[in-house]
Amino acid sequence: MSKPRKAVQVKCPTCGDAVTWGTSSPWRPFCSERCRLLDLGAWFTEERGIPVPGEEAEPELTGPPAEQE
Repeated sequence: MSKPRKAVQVKCPTCGDAVTWGTSSPWRPFCSERCRLLDLGAWFTEERGIPVPGEEAEPELTGPPAEQE
């Protein structure tokens, strides 16, 4: 007979709580729907993103554009 598998625990990416990886955790890897939606919102507002190699971040505008002569 095979041994029962030990439940794998992961950390919720949003709050850091322990989450059992399995069918008993429908929001995995998040601990709850709230944490899942908070993470999704961070992607929508571009607080999170995947960096593109060789591409610089867009410069932030600090004032009116310089006048051209």
